[in-house]
Amino acid sequence: MSFTSPYWLLGLLLVPALLFFALAVDKRRSRYPVAFTNLDLLAGLVQQRRMWRRWVPLALLLLALACASTALARPKARLSVPENNGTVVLVVDVSGSMRANDVEPTRLDAAVNAMRTFLDKLPPQFKVGLVAFSSEPEVLSAPTRDRQLVREALGYLMPEAGTAIGDGLQTAVRLVQSSLARAGVERKPGQQLPAAIVLMSDGAQNRGFLQPLQAARNAKAAGIKVYTVALGTPGGVVSFGFGLYINSIPVPPDPQTMRLIANTTGGTTYSARSAERLSNIYKALGSSIGRKTELREITSWFAAAAAVFLIGAIGTGRLVEGRIP
Repeated sequence: MSFTSPYWLLGLLLVPALLFFALAVDKRRSRYPVAFTNLDLLAGLVQQRRMWRRWVPLALLLLALACASTALARPKARLSVPENNGTVVLVVDVSGSMRANDVEPTRLDAAVNAMRTFLDKLPPQFKVGLVAFSSEPEVLSAPTRDRQLVREALGYLMPEAGTAIGDGLQTAVRLVQSSLARAGVERKPGQQLPAAIVLMSDGAQNRGFLQPLQAARNAKAAGIKVYTVALGTPGGVVSFGFGLYINSIPVPPDPQTMRLIANTTGGTTYSARSAERLSNIYKALGSSIGRKTELREITSWFAAAAAVFLIGAIGTGRLVEGRIP
């Protein structure tokens, strides 16, 4: 925390000064004897006089003075705030391996549910886009603040064929750039764009033209962080056929590739072996993604606290002592 006018903090010296003054007055009062013929009555009055409630109004008044002095110094603090023109593109793998049910009910169903959770947690001012990829990428929703459009697009996802991670990621990068360009947002040298990509895949690349790591380098060059999720268990399989003619094909995830993509772009990587874990990942991303740390003045916080403490001091003073402290 820093202060625009730190000399006002000298007002904090009034807090201990007022406390010492109150203690001195209380001690002075106790020196004057009062004649009582009933010692039990005297003991009761002394005990009542020393009840801790007598000091509550003074304590609240001191807190009010401390907050007021701090407010006059115009404090500033670094706060986490949403990015302006924030844009997030969800990139989801819809290859045939998403039929696997090692993540219940299936990998794809768990992914759709998790992305719906993400939409609930993401601040409403953010735009969200959706890209699906199998053997080739497809833009299902351009970045928009209309969450219902994205939810409807999620309903069209179905497992298809191969896995073209690099092409899917590259499509998302271009989608982010075009969306921000239409909004008049230009990247400043050395700064990230107010955007992020959340890439989820359950296997290794076996289709497409662009390699995943090259697409990650392109995202980094564009100033876009990529958060990756490797979905599935090492023992995941997809079965084909009927009766005695069933073939099972292993479909393990590829967390190493997901990790390389995230590390290259400055994002974070996750592994999800259950629907609950996947949902928690997207929930956390929805609450934290697209935020930045910014130095902001918080004078109003301390001014409001001073007002509350002062009102409390007046109220408890009237209640406990019958007067303002």
